[in-house]
Amino acid sequence: MVLVRQELGDVLRDFRLQKAMTLRQVASRASVALGYLSEVERGQKEASSEILASVAEALGTPVSVIMREVGDRLAVVEGISTVPDTLPDELVAEFDADLAVR
Repeated sequence: MVLVRQELGDVLRDFRLQKAMTLRQVASRASVALGYLSEVERGQKEASSEILASVAEALGTPVSVIMREVGDRLAVVEGISTVPDTLPDELVAEFDADLAVR
């Protein structure tokens, strides 16, 4: 079974290491307990949206970028061969038509 918290923890750790930051630095900048952040990175604890936002800001990375990476990794684990980057034209046209009616 794929756990979102595990993938999220892996992504947070990868972004932290790419920025050459220590766990202590990120925890301090995010005002999160060091032990708690460590558990989040190891996939042992769920991160609330507030904690995730604080950690993302400490990493200088938008939450949307972090979540996109988590989604992409989950897709690979689930065996989805391609994850579309855009919406199909038919769906966009339907959405635009709905907005025009409002």
